[in-house]
Amino acid sequence: MSRVFARLGRLVAHHPRLTVVVWMVLTVAGYALAVLGVHGESLFDRVATGAPGVSGAESTQGQQVLNDERATGPGVTLVVDGVDPAAPELGAALDDARADLAAVEGVATVIDPLALPGGAANPAAAPLLAEDGRGFLVVVDLEADLDDAAETAALDAVEQRLRAVPADLRAVAPDATGLVGAEHLIVDEITDQVEQDLRTGELVALPIALVVMVLVFGGFLAAAMPMSGALASIAGGLGSVLALTYVMDVEASVVNVVTVLGLGLSIDYGLLVVSRFREELHRLVDGDGGAASRRRRGDGPVVQAVETTMATAGRTVAFSAVTVAIAISGLLAFRPDILRAIAAAGVLVVLVAVATALTLVPALLTMSGRRLAGAGVLARVPGVRRLLARASDVDREEGAFSTLAGRVQRHPWWVMLGSFALLAVLALPVLRMDLRISGIELLPAGTAQRAYVAALEEDYAGASAPAVTVVAATSLEEATAWAQDVAALDGVASVDPPTAAGSYVVVGVRPDGTDPGGDVAVDVVRAVRDLDTPFERWVVGQAASQIDFTDALVERAPLALTVVAVATLLLLFLMTGSVVIPVKALLTNTLSILASLGVLVWAFQDGHLEGLLGFESTGGIETYVLALVAAFAFGLAMDYEVFLLARVKELHDGGLPTDQAVRLGLQRSGRIITSAAAIIIVVFAGFVAGDLIVIKQVGFALAVAVLIDATVVRLLLVPATMTVLDRANWWAPAPLRRLHERFAILH
Repeated sequence: MSRVFARLGRLVAHHPRLTVVVWMVLTVAGYALAVLGVHGESLFDRVATGAPGVSGAESTQGQQVLNDERATGPGVTLVVDGVDPAAPELGAALDDARADLAAVEGVATVIDPLALPGGAANPAAAPLLAEDGRGFLVVVDLEADLDDAAETAALDAVEQRLRAVPADLRAVAPDATGLVGAEHLIVDEITDQVEQDLRTGELVALPIALVVMVLVFGGFLAAAMPMSGALASIAGGLGSVLALTYVMDVEASVVNVVTVLGLGLSIDYGLLVVSRFREELHRLVDGDGGAASRRRRGDGPVVQAVETTMATAGRTVAFSAVTVAIAISGLLAFRPDILRAIAAAGVLVVLVAVATALTLVPALLTMSGRRLAGAGVLARVPGVRRLLARASDVDREEGAFSTLAGRVQRHPWWVMLGSFALLAVLALPVLRMDLRISGIELLPAGTAQRAYVAALEEDYAGASAPAVTVVAATSLEEATAWAQDVAALDGVASVDPPTAAGSYVVVGVRPDGTDPGGDVAVDVVRAVRDLDTPFERWVVGQAASQIDFTDALVERAPLALTVVAVATLLLLFLMTGSVVIPVKALLTNTLSILASLGVLVWAFQDGHLEGLLGFESTGGIETYVLALVAAFAFGLAMDYEVFLLARVKELHDGGLPTDQAVRLGLQRSGRIITSAAAIIIVVFAGFVAGDLIVIKQVGFALAVAVLIDATVVRLLLVPATMTVLDRANWWAPAPLRRLHERFAILH
């Protein structure tokens, strides 16, 4: 296996400029296609937005029935505020707007309360009038079955004309204001927020990550290597996700999630490769007495350093990428489409990240040559030299990490038990995690569409959609009789009169309270589904979708966990030859993930960090965030596990006893692990700076997971447990030892 990576390193080292040119072309193409949309559609034009559903679930089937039976196409609504609907001149002031809207090609109906006989006094106008008496609605619906181009043109024309209505009313209602809202506008606003948050995350994360790497490497040149790989990885990742949209539906937030993963991993892998290259180059140059320091680029020591780096660090990077990809692939076992899309996109992005680390970064290292062995420009700045000497990558047998490991090894049982206790305390809030599927709450407060939805909920209860909807395949009379049983259920405030929808009947159920995804609404959905119903029916709505999504997670979780656990155990066994280390890694990493999820619940569900992070708690954690964070955090934890174990195993195979191998292995890899963790925390924190709450939750949870793993687990728990286990770390039954000797991956 080592020879394969050494040959790859030699190939890249002999053709560095060609490798860099190829990656430059791929990077430009990725940005041009995915961001600029030079081929016609950008990535953000092709992603979908909406409540995540489960194919074949009751709520998904019922919503499809409703969509199929709609008599009209999509609509646009204007909320007019600051007017008296009973004012006699108001109806006439709307005449021009009504005529213009009706004349738009594709418009089916234009409805406002002032056009009814008797105007606002007509009882039929009540749902369209504000409860505070200070406004009304104008509702425009399009014809059904318009093609995409005609529908888009009609929606744009209607939206523009509705926005002008408040100005038309100013002569008779000087305080008139308006809010235009529609389903497609909510989708556009969420998609725009995803794109804006992506830019914000990159603008925050990349400069800080560069500063951290400058401190790690002691200069800009070495720091630029992983950063170049990261920029290429972002472009390649976006291009990969764009290609994926032609195969399956990809939700908008998937773009940010997989981008942050690819960015973090590419920097992690680049950091490991550059650090090992400098270590090998120092060894070769020092062994050569420092002679020939001005040799041409690509000279013997440089090529040899690249080969050795690829045979060691490159091999570790590839193995780490496999473990991360396996963890993410576990999401494919679940039924929800959004999790499958994240899994597919995540695996593609991991492949891009490892490709840049194994080709582009070594090519740049070759072109830089021996300059990376010398001190950087910053080392000449007074006062900076001392800081860099402490932070940059010097190859020492003793240092801060070996000292820490020595202290842990003096009291391993106390450290181990204390670490387990801390992780258990942090994990406790997971026991009360409330999973949600939020709608408009995903957007930050103050956005136009959130204000529109809030106005409907506050002043137009009759026009707002019920929290729970039942689609029934029966007659109107039978549904009306059955609705009386629904009205008698606990938690039901009222039931709307059943209405016909094609060959079906729709019954709106309004639970107590105003939270469409709260406990009351969830209980009402379960109660309605448990009712004895003499006809086929489907219960839909936010609470129904939450139940179906959660049930789908629970149903497939054993399969996903088994696949990931077995694959991880097998890979770690082939790496270490031990059955103890893989089991220990699974247990410690699982507890670490639970701890990060507990902190997530405390921060977001309980709302303790609302002010600091700038969000409004939805009262729960988004359903797919749980599965996503568990998969990604496990993959990242295994990433650092591999970084540390690779060095410890290498030293142990070299003849060192376990305790010494752990101390020296932590000394040689601890700086890389903590530096990589610091950078990836910065990357994730950059996306917490965005406004979309689901991205905030993902970024925050993964940042916490990496922080816990790189400190409590990697620096304390792993050295303590390996010290306690001592030689038992490497135990395996004789048949498995023979199997490892034959199929070992790393050695």
